[in-house]
Amino acid sequence: MSWPWLVLLVFAAALAVAVEKPRLNRRFGAAARRDRDRQKRKKQLRVITPDDESEEFIRSVQEDLDSLPTIEERDRQK
Repeated sequence: MSWPWLVLLVFAAALAVAVEKPRLNRRFGAAARRDRDRQKRKKQLRVITPDDESEEFIRSVQEDLDSLPTIEERDRQK
């Protein structure tokens, strides 16, 4: 194989990579990783129906609400 054909082959390979780069980035790039991580997090979520509301869940929500910072009346005057 002579060198002009080898150069042509290298250019063809470079052109193929350049054309396929957007598709490869969607599959293997940073955005694809974020999407995969998001899908993993979404699989761990579950919807709580009114039948599922147990005393423990209600108590947990109340504790979370009680632990939120509040603004007292004397703090607003400062």
